[in-house]
Amino acid sequence: MATRSLWRTRAKLAVAATALCTGGAAATIATSDDPAAALKLCTAVPLRLLRDSATAASIVFDYQYSLWGLPEGSNERAKIKHEVHLRSARKLQELCFRNGGIYIKLGQHIGQLEYLIPQEYVLTMRESMLNKCPVSSYDQVCEVFKKELGETPDKVFDEFDPKPIASASLAQVHIARTHDGQKVAVKVQHTHMTDTAAADQATVEFLVNTLHRLFPSFDYRWLVAEIRESLPKELDFLIEAKNSVKCLENFRKLSPHIADYVYAPEVHWSLSTSKLLIMEFMDGAYVNDVITIQKLGIHPSDVARLVSQTFAEMMFKHGFVHCDPHAANLLVRPLPSGKRRIFGKKKPQLILLDHGLYKELDFSTRFSYASLWRALVFSDANGIKEHSVKLGAGEDLYVLFAGILTMRPWNRVIDPAVDHLVIKGTDSDRSELQMYASQYFPQISELLSRLPRVILLMLKTNDCLRAVNNSLLQGSSLETFLIIGRVSSEAVVEAKMMQMKSLFSRIDIWFEEFLFEARLLALQIAFWLLRVRNALT
Repeated sequence: MATRSLWRTRAKLAVAATALCTGGAAATIATSDDPAAALKLCTAVPLRLLRDSATAASIVFDYQYSLWGLPEGSNERAKIKHEVHLRSARKLQELCFRNGGIYIKLGQHIGQLEYLIPQEYVLTMRESMLNKCPVSSYDQVCEVFKKELGETPDKVFDEFDPKPIASASLAQVHIARTHDGQKVAVKVQHTHMTDTAAADQATVEFLVNTLHRLFPSFDYRWLVAEIRESLPKELDFLIEAKNSVKCLENFRKLSPHIADYVYAPEVHWSLSTSKLLIMEFMDGAYVNDVITIQKLGIHPSDVARLVSQTFAEMMFKHGFVHCDPHAANLLVRPLPSGKRRIFGKKKPQLILLDHGLYKELDFSTRFSYASLWRALVFSDANGIKEHSVKLGAGEDLYVLFAGILTMRPWNRVIDPAVDHLVIKGTDSDRSELQMYASQYFPQISELLSRLPRVILLMLKTNDCLRAVNNSLLQGSSLETFLIIGRVSSEAVVEAKMMQMKSLFSRIDIWFEEFLFEARLLALQIAFWLLRVRNALT
């Protein structure tokens, strides 16, 4: 019955897509300012919707058929389920690549959802979605240039490499040299994004809503709402350019102590448009390329510390956060000033790329989020509950929220041990996380649907940073959490000081800060003692 129902749903999706697109196609094309683009849109929508529906039905049918009759908890069921996960992940990967654009963005997001979906999906998407995206042809690149600047690349630049050095979900990057000899990176929006972005958004929304009706525990409507809001901004490269400028200004004004260690490429404004972004070319190692980082004379742990501090400052102090810090968007190079650490290692500079997706945290949200992380670092159960509830998790799901933020079970979250939040990245750690994800899937879906979207983007940012840290350190580091504890505590104190006017109130806050600094110092000492003990044993 379930199988017949699924195939009937697939047929309904096909009929709906055909009716929607053929019924209004003639009118749409006739009244469009660009009939060719309208025709392309009307032919693309039913094809993509049919492709989406067929893939979804195939995946669901595979699970239903392959696992039918296998006892829950048996070794045979676990083996077959692993195989189905792999097959389904590859089907989803193929769908993302064939459709491109928004679907690549969705695939990238799936690659970060370790707390929600099986590891087979995470690994398949993470390995392919960041550096194997579809490429636009040189003719398509020329088409964008003609529309935006009225000339082809070879006229705009002295040199232009027609082969892109990187391709992402929304655009690809070429190397060029300006007429005055400057080497630049040229970000060109994929032409199909202009043609199909709205259609892709509509088909994804239709598919997600349909799956939610079939399987109520599958509730990704929040992701569709986020795409609807953020995609138009990501498709306007001038917004991205302004974000990069604002990001560096925030570090100079609000975090001057690390401003020299964070950089973003300079924008060539005279050549940049909403679909073309011309930037200073940056040379550096990808943040997850440990071997190249070491060849540059930089210690990976120094990079991990810098990444942690950079994003802690953004989240807790600036309230203006780069929400797509996956490895392809973070480069590392030696600090241009040539400064070195005590033992001769070069100090790193972090280069932030792709500034299209930023989120602003208002004062109240930023204060609650900083307070929550401070409570997590110091195993403060009451503080965790109070600030999780303020952020929308509710009194029934605050424990789960803390678990998703830290990727630790509740008994570890509130454990007073100095390394209670550290993930070692072992197989047992991963299997434990997957067990919790499977066991609490409905509750996780409910939590994600009730949290504000800005917090959902913070979760995505945490997931990206966790993956970066894992590649640099083979797990998380206690030092990372000490940095988070320090920056979040400073942000909470600064926020309270802004609200307090009387001298006595300020003295109370100073005393509170002194106590937290003492606790941080105690944790730091414990951390170094732990390292010494491990070195001796």
